[in-house]
Amino acid sequence: MYLSRLFINLQNAQVRRELACPYEMHRTLLRAFPKGIVGLDRDNKNAAGVLYRVDEKPHENFNIVLVQSKIAPDWSFLNGQKDTRGYQYLLPASPINDGKANPSMTEFNLANKIHTGQTLAFRLRANPTKRLGKSATHDIGKRVGIYNEDKQIKWLEDKAKIGGFSIIRVMVSRDERIRDEIHRKNQTYDLQLLSVQFDGLLRILDQDMTRKTVENGIGSAKGFGLGLLSLAPVKG
Repeated sequence: MYLSRLFINLQNAQVRRELACPYEMHRTLLRAFPKGIVGLDRDNKNAAGVLYRVDEKPHENFNIVLVQSKIAPDWSFLNGQKDTRGYQYLLPASPINDGKANPSMTEFNLANKIHTGQTLAFRLRANPTKRLGKSATHDIGKRVGIYNEDKQIKWLEDKAKIGGFSIIRVMVSRDERIRDEIHRKNQTYDLQLLSVQFDGLLRILDQDMTRKTVENGIGSAKGFGLGLLSLAPVKG
């Protein structure tokens, strides 16, 4: 597995458009992978398995884009890419002075990082949804967003049960609505999605199931920057 980190420049016009229309950012990020594999099902051993998330830095002139993939990306097409005013898509160097390039990429082995019994910190931006039941006058079976915080946490706990881990502690934040358009086969589809950020602690109950969950992501709307489960050692 590979984890890439990109510091994107908020002064760049393309960056601002893509933050407003996250599916366009998804399309840009996919350019780092061979065309023949980006459309493969995630269970296919040859799939790129791309998941991404934008971590906002509201008091800085950049955001951080994290990209997880099963194969190594080639970010060279972004080097020197500028808008009409000369602002680059990427910042020329890491603004946090950690000695890494921008973009940077780390190769890691999930089998060495996730073990049954571990307690880990996590972050997830996801699209918590439910399907309308028989009580719905129309649209039975339609998938809709879950807006109640307690029910959002219950949704996450249910995903954890089938994903091989349990939630110890969680905080819900950045409850946002994503409005975007997708253009396919001369048709335009208007989309409205709920985006929620979960931060907290989890415990690994089944290492193999958890590894599969990390690889595949959680929930729907992954092309909109949702579903990437980030894990890290507990600080302190």
